[in-house]
Amino acid sequence: MNPGTEIQLYNSMGRALVPLTPLREGSVRLYSCGLTVYSDPHLGNLRPYVFSDSLRRLLEWKGYAVEQVVNITDVGHAVGDGDEGEDKVEWTARAQRVTPQEVAEHYTALFFQDLEAVNVLPAHHSPRASAYVEQMIEFAKVIEKHGYTYLLPAGLYFDTAKSPGYGKLALMPNAGQLEGGRVSSEGKRSPADFAIWRSDPPDQRRIMRWDSPWGPGVPGWHLECSVMSISLLGPHFDIHTGGVDHRQIHHVNEIAQSEAYLQDGQDWVPIWMHNEFLLQGGAKISKSAGKMPTLRDLTSDGYPAMAFRYFLLTGHYRSQMDLTDQGLQSALSSARRLAHRVAALGPLPDIRTYEQARSGLGENALAVLNSIDAAMSEDLNTPRVLADLQVALRSADLARDELAVLAAAALWLLGLDLSTLAEEPASESGAPEGIAAEQVEALVRAREQARTSKQWGEADRLREELAALGVQVIDTAEGSRWSIAP
Repeated sequence: MNPGTEIQLYNSMGRALVPLTPLREGSVRLYSCGLTVYSDPHLGNLRPYVFSDSLRRLLEWKGYAVEQVVNITDVGHAVGDGDEGEDKVEWTARAQRVTPQEVAEHYTALFFQDLEAVNVLPAHHSPRASAYVEQMIEFAKVIEKHGYTYLLPAGLYFDTAKSPGYGKLALMPNAGQLEGGRVSSEGKRSPADFAIWRSDPPDQRRIMRWDSPWGPGVPGWHLECSVMSISLLGPHFDIHTGGVDHRQIHHVNEIAQSEAYLQDGQDWVPIWMHNEFLLQGGAKISKSAGKMPTLRDLTSDGYPAMAFRYFLLTGHYRSQMDLTDQGLQSALSSARRLAHRVAALGPLPDIRTYEQARSGLGENALAVLNSIDAAMSEDLNTPRVLADLQVALRSADLARDELAVLAAAALWLLGLDLSTLAEEPASESGAPEGIAAEQVEALVRAREQARTSKQWGEADRLREELAALGVQVIDTAEGSRWSIAP
């Protein structure tokens, strides 16, 4: 198992690259935090799933049997992300004068449509939080029995002071440092304590509510992921993914309540992975910020959904990316050039694993395959895979059938379906013979400036853009040097 380069993943628990060592030989269990379905999924919402899809594809490429869960939050997530306030789904239901179930069904369908459009593999399980409330109540009873909770009029609260190592994932082991941005219910022992069960306020009757030992109410937001992941994947599983905004509080609380429930002295999940934000104008794309471009907005502006996936792949998942018209146009142009070069190879073989791909390749082609494999295995370096593929497609040293294998392998790993892009003619103005030296120099200078500013995502994107133009960049102690790829 794990042929080719050993998989190394950046573990947020400790902030270091670590080798993948599955808990069960030959299989990997993966949980990816899902969406709260109360409004249109925006482009920032989609980045975590393109990232986790890249991870899953790598694991399957290496021959692992993967089981993935992506949950749907249709109850329990309060407006403002705190412990108090109206449920987000109920808030939308009241505003639209429909039922919460209708809200959840509508926006869940849109979410799944968007995932399909950007070619994200369907999860093996997509559990709804509302279907697991009874299990959540039983889970909370166990935590209470183990002495980790206390009761307030607002509900059942987790006592973070009783959780050894609370905040370790956030690199803030002192629970008091995690107070920022939290709403404090009256009587909480610490601002870091969080709701396991949110009781109905005296002056409010929720539309969605369940009876419990602590009174009618709804589960706390953090509870659902612990319950659904353990129910579907077992008490311990291999990898938990999500957006970087979950790293400091949501995932910290998941760990605390799960380990309080299990009481087996083991770390709950060994590897935690988080993608960085997608920005627009330097600010995080979010519903609360009022900036919510959707995939349908892009397609109505003439950008195919696959161009957005290509754009995301030009940056490393741990680098922030700024969504601009220039960046999208560059991604679309590069993707179309790639689509036409691949189309010239004829039908591609169905290649989904390293072992399939390496069979029958000559020495030069195998070296390219190993470079692609190494790039993905080293913490999902998708910009390098794109660059390696572009260079390979221009090589005169590789046979057409070998190029077809390499293209099929890289496109599977990247999750790129180029069929929709090849339908429109691609401009070849970016071919090496048509490039103005000034244009290349400007791109190289922009990349050097991005590297100097430690904007690694933008630097990766510019390197891939140069590779798409047939330009090789070599970084030296004296600066970056470029040449036309052979």
